[in-house]
Amino acid sequence: MSDTQKIASLIKDIRFAMLTHITAEGHLHATPMTTQDREFDGSIWFIGDNTTELCKDLAARPQVNLAYSQPDSSTYVSITGTARLVNDPEQLDALWSEFYNAYFEQGKNDPKVQLIEITAHGAQYWEASGKVMQFAKMITAAVTGAKTQGNERHTVSL
Repeated sequence: MSDTQKIASLIKDIRFAMLTHITAEGHLHATPMTTQDREFDGSIWFIGDNTTELCKDLAARPQVNLAYSQPDSSTYVSITGTARLVNDPEQLDALWSEFYNAYFEQGKNDPKVQLIEITAHGAQYWEASGKVMQFAKMITAAVTGAKTQGNERHTVSL
């Protein structure tokens, strides 16, 4: 399995990501975003509002981080990348869902609709064994004094 396929398998069922970007003041700010139903191939797509500070910040400072979390399965993924604001009606058609009508008065024809593409450069991910196994390892470590071998962390270039 390639690194890209591994990341795709980890984030596939995680619907929301925290998108961290750099503000005009140079601060880090995180915004929850809905990941589009699309196989990860090195790019991740979002739909945003071009009148927001987020889109203005991304246009000026495109370096971002995406954080995905699935505590139930003890899976965590952090992706670094570069954001790009995209105007592509065909891509918008492919990504649009009725869900977005709640945010945009004119639906996908609203002039505020903005596609955001994140091109991934690298990622880190953590996977842990199930909760029962984690608990058993912690008990064993507490009783024996040995260090527990819990989560596995991996860093990949994309």
